[in-house]
Amino acid sequence: MNGPEEVRARLEETGYLVDDGLAVACFLALRLHRPLFCEGDAGVGKTALAAALAEALGAPLIRLQCHEGIDASQALYDWDFPRQLLHLRAVEAAGTVDADRLESELYDRRFLIARPLLRALETCPSVLLIDEIDRADDEFEAFLLELLSEFSVTVPELGTVRAQVPPVVVLTSNRTREVHDALKRRCLYHWFDHPDFARELAIVRRRLPGVSEKLAEQVTSLVQTLRSADLLKPPGVAETIDWAEALDALGAREVDAELGLATLGSVLKYREDAERARGLLPAALRGA
Repeated sequence: MNGPEEVRARLEETGYLVDDGLAVACFLALRLHRPLFCEGDAGVGKTALAAALAEALGAPLIRLQCHEGIDASQALYDWDFPRQLLHLRAVEAAGTVDADRLESELYDRRFLIARPLLRALETCPSVLLIDEIDRADDEFEAFLLELLSEFSVTVPELGTVRAQVPPVVVLTSNRTREVHDALKRRCLYHWFDHPDFARELAIVRRRLPGVSEKLAEQVTSLVQTLRSADLLKPPGVAETIDWAEALDALGAREVDAELGLATLGSVLKYREDAERARGLLPAALRGA
């Protein structure tokens, strides 16, 4: 892509709306082959960005979902032990066992299970989404830093696998803990904030074109109001879309207090937040 404006246009064709800062960050990530580190609250569009980039580039999206305790074998590769065992038994049944030859056969590429990181190195082009890196531990961060620096990995039995062209890498963090500076320095950084009313409304209208204009405006306004309240988990754009979609599925053309309260589970996921919203919603609806 030739510049940020082209990146913006290509992403908007997929239905993903970006501001100037994000368009520049995406362009630089593509041009410089640098990972893009996306940080912000849940539901603000970090993961969706990776999917939009994959669609815009016509490349497969390869996703690594991080979690506590994830290690290199889960992220990189593993050996297919059941298939190796079947091969071993077949060779033994044939009665021709050459130990050295058998060992080389057991660790042939056909028995290797490529996990997301290895698949991304071997697939060109590709978009690699490393989702919720803040859930992984320090050791995995260190391993990931080395891999993203060289875009290569060594499989002892097979040799070095190096990406011909580095994948487009998007890392996301919900900031449940601080990710180490060493990994952040390797990446371009973009903070995802909640959008203002106009941009959020445009996102809802783009994602849900069949929803009435009045309903989209009311839902967006209500979510903006809820975010300003003292909630345990303020709703993201994803929840705004979910709420509008739920109300539309019920045949609503606009929000009334009864229907809004009945569908709060689409937008708020904590009992305490829902209870607080029940006191705010009627007054917010009068102003929406």
